[in-house]
This record gives sequence, C-alpha cells and structure tokens, in this order.
Amino acid sequence: MTLTDLYPRGQLDVPDLVPVRMLNEFCYCPRLAYLEWVQGEFADNLDTLQGRFDHRRVDGSEAVALPEPLSLGQAESAMSDVKSSASVAAPSGSPPFEPIHARSVLLSAPEEGLIARIDLIELENSTAVPVDYKHGAIPDLPEQAWEPERVQLCAQGLILRANGYHCEGGILYYVQSRRRIGVPFDDALIQRTRQLLRELRQMASSGRIPPPLQDSPKCPRCSLVGICLPDETRLFLSEEAGPSLADVRSLAQDQAALDQVHVRRLIPARDDALPLYLQEQGLTLGKQGDLLVVRRRQETVQQVRMLDISQVCLFGNVQVTTQALRDLCAAGIPICYFSYGGWFYGLTTGLVHKNVELRLAQFRWATHPRRALCLARRFVVGKIKNSRTLIRRHLPDQLGVLQQLAHLARQAAVATDPNSLLGIEGAAAQTYFAAFAKLLKPDTSFNFQARNRRPPRDPVNALLSFLYALLVKELTIGVHTIGFDPMLGFFHRPRYGRPSLALDLAEEFRPLLADSVVLSLINTGQINQDHFIRRAGAVALTDQGRRTVIAAFERRLDSLIRHPLFGYRISYRRILHVQARLLARTLLAEIPRYPNFLTR
Repeated sequence: MTLTDLYPRGQLDVPDLVPVRMLNEFCYCPRLAYLEWVQGEFADNLDTLQGRFDHRRVDGSEAVALPEPLSLGQAESAMSDVKSSASVAAPSGSPPFEPIHARSVLLSAPEEGLIARIDLIELENSTAVPVDYKHGAIPDLPEQAWEPERVQLCAQGLILRANGYHCEGGILYYVQSRRRIGVPFDDALIQRTRQLLRELRQMASSGRIPPPLQDSPKCPRCSLVGICLPDETRLFLSEEAGPSLADVRSLAQDQAALDQVHVRRLIPARDDALPLYLQEQGLTLGKQGDLLVVRRRQETVQQVRMLDISQVCLFGNVQVTTQALRDLCAAGIPICYFSYGGWFYGLTTGLVHKNVELRLAQFRWATHPRRALCLARRFVVGKIKNSRTLIRRHLPDQLGVLQQLAHLARQAAVATDPNSLLGIEGAAAQTYFAAFAKLLKPDTSFNFQARNRRPPRDPVNALLSFLYALLVKELTIGVHTIGFDPMLGFFHRPRYGRPSLALDLAEEFRPLLADSVVLSLINTGQINQDHFIRRAGAVALTDQGRRTVIAAFERRLDSLIRHPLFGYRISYRRILHVQARLLARTLLAEIPRYPNFLTR
C-alpha cells in the first residue's frame, strides 16, 4: 500500500522546487533520495559529520552579498572603471583586482524547478562559477568526478543561469586532495541533469519507494543504511525467496537454503549510546556545555556526555532544567517518565521524524480489519513460539505443555477474528505461566502461582510487570523515532494512554527480554526478598531492587546473538529497532508480510 492508495493519483503534494542535493542523492541511489526527500528520513555517520566539518569555512564565513547580474557590456564597463580607479588609487606593488566571492548563497530557479544553497560563487564580470566542496579525494576517473557530483554542480549552474548570470562551468573542490577540478556544463551534462530531475519528480509523485540496491558497495558507507536495510529487505522482496525462505531460516530446517542467501551486517552490532536512569527522589538534571549534570541539591552527583546518552529515564520526582530539556529534544534524545513504582506513563521528545507516509499507512492498516488481524496473528504466533522455546530449553520433559503451545500457535496463525485470537493468546499465556513456576529453582524463597498485576501481589509478578514496562518503554521510543504513532496498534486496540503499537511489538520479545531476565535474577541469587516492599497486598521493588533489575535488563539488551533470519551477530537492542523497521517495510508494501523474530 502506498500514498496513492490514500489519495487520488495526481493529488500528492510534491514540492515545486527540488533541492539540488536530492538530485545528487537520486543519481547515487534512487532509494536514498526517496527516503530523504519523500519520507523525511536522515541519520548521521562519520562521512556526513566530516562533510559538515569540511563545510565549516563556507558556512561560517562572513556573508558577502551576491551582486545583481549585469549585461555583458555593462559588466565589462563597470569592471573596467573599477579596475582603472583601483589602479590610480592603489600604491605600487598592490595586488590585482580580485573577483567577488559569495559564500553559502541560497538561490532558486522556479522555471527549472530547482533550489540550492551554493557553497561558493566566484563572480567576475557577469560570469558566475559555482564551487562545490566535496569531502574525500579526486576519483580515478577520466572526468575526475563522480556523476552525482557533476550533476549537482550542473544544477547549480542552471540556477545561476536562470537568475541572469553567465555560467559555462563549475568547480569541484576536493578537501582531501586539496585540488579544484573544473566541470564544463556541456549539452550532454545539462540534458542528463534535466532528465534526472524529471525522473526524481516522477518517483516522488508515484508514492512508491524504489527497491534497494543489490549487494552494492555503496550501501556500507550510506548513513541511512540502518533505515533502508537493503539486504534484509531484499531477502523478502521475491515471492520465491521471500516468505518461504524466511520461515525456513527462522525454523532452521534447511541449512543449505540458509547458506544460499548472504545478508551483510551493515549496521553496528551494538549502540554506543546507552540510557541514563535517574530514580533517586529530589535529583535535578541540568546541562553544562556538552555535559548532562546530575545534582543533589548543590552537589554534583554525576556528569555524562550527551553524546553517550540514548535516552533519559526519570522515576518519580526527578527534575529537568529547561536548558537540558531543550537540548535533549534538539539532539533527538527522548525523556521517559515513570511513576515511583515503575509505571511507564509519558515521553518527551523533539520533532525527530517527518515520515508522514508511514503514519498514513499505519492508520490505513489499523482501520482495515483483515490487515490488522493479519498483523495481530503474527505478533501472537511469535509470542507463543518464543514462550514454547523458553520452556523447551529448560523443561524438555514437559511434553504436554510443549504440545499444547504448538497447537495454540497453529490456531493463532489461522484465527478468523480478533476475539478468538485474544482467547487463544490468553489460553497460551495460562499454559505458559503454569509451567513458568517450574523454571524457578526450588531452593529459592520465591513462589509463583499465576500471573497477576495492577498491582502485582507477589515478588515474581512485580519483577515481570517492571520488566514489561521497561520493554514497552524501549519499543515506544523506537517506533516513535521511526515515525509510527505508538498509540495505534493492530492487536492491542486503541485505549487512552496506552502505547498499543509498542505493546504489539513487545509480544514476541516478552519471553526473551523480560521472562528470561526474571529467571536469571532469581535463580542466580542476584535479587532476594529484601529488594521488595509490601503494602496492602501489593508488592513493589525497592530503589536497590530496581537498580539491580535495570542493570540486568540493560545487560540483556546489550548481549549479542546470531540473528535467526539474517545470520549476523547483533544485540537485542538493535534487533528491536530492526523489527520495527521491518514492520514499516510491511506496511509500505515492500515486503509481503511481517517476519517474526523467532529464537531457536
């Protein structure tokens, strides 16, 4: 499903002016241009940061006004008068007259349909020469420049011509080589530039994202590779190699089929930035330069570089200064709010995404009963199968439980309405938690009878509820960052204040990232009865208990595993992000169906 399914053809709002940089991206990779221009996606990597650094002279220089174009005769006369007067007034040995250099000039050409901020314009008489700064060295090509760079420079020349300047060529300045390469604007380059502009507009108005490049060497250096997921998406594009191969790989039934498909790990295995948790009551989070500063009254408790923070989680009465809040939002770092008892209830974030296309698709799927049910079935099947795997690993002799869960998974896969699916999920949960008690070592002091909540009435349920809240928090941030509406789900129906989509995606990860952590904490003795508070039949974690649980949860998220579908090693934190991206690819009709994450 695309935007043309939501709006009649020809009514999509394609901007009148195309940024010249998008021509460069389209020539380099049409999918990259679509992601950036149509869906509003962007991410930095080392190359983009270095390129921004290389432009610091252009962007930070004192502005010089670009003179209005004159006719050739007027320009030559004016320049002759200026040079003549300069030669009379200037003492002997003074430098010759210098042409005008205007930096970071914003110009548009409505008749061409282009707009650009030109790095540098060298103007002499009525002749303007655009100069574009490029990070890197001169390529070993006859033209000494890649086609996307020549097209971008030519488009700048067309804009200058449309504004009345004489422009026959431009210059590419390669920062690493410290050399200038001239690019003449011949008829072939101009025709190629205008052709690419037409194709870019057609692509944008079609509402269909181009397929990813196949095994391209361009992908590893692309800053949007974690958003594009080229190899992962291509795994599901073909009907012959798509769903059937994905299921074979996830079930590990055919090693030969698994080895035939190579999926490169083009994203980092782990995240460098990690969450900051603050739960001591009365703390204040402020900012000093590039540091986040945690204070207790006037005492500095902790200093953390903002670069090292992925999110800030506040429990109870922890204050944030306006300056810190503003800079966290500007940096795209969300602030998560929990009650003192650990209930996740709020999120503050900046405007980090612009992908309207994805959100429209999400609303369309959520209001389409058959499509919503299709996704809901996948979430429930994933949860039941992963729950069964956890039982099978630790209690292989529980054949009745394993058979019952396998039967319920098959029923969920063909459920005909949401109510029956909900009933199947409830029956599976009851069967699973009945066996879950047997996973606890008998020599521990923890007793678990059944799942209960709101409030939890025993320590095991208190642990489960708190870890589920942490998991939902992680997914709420993830889906919001990608461009989804976290409140609109497919299995969990909309309810005031409930992040239904995050709860949907959490289903298949509950056994892997929450239940397994509970078992590890209890069975290894990391947590004991002293880590809980009991009041009026309710049980909650103490401050120290929460610290212990949070540390164990973060270790689990940071642990590396081999992805059952793609074969590379990656952390669970990254897997959550990849799954949310694959859901987006499903809603935008790039892949035939949502692929479950099924551990082996």
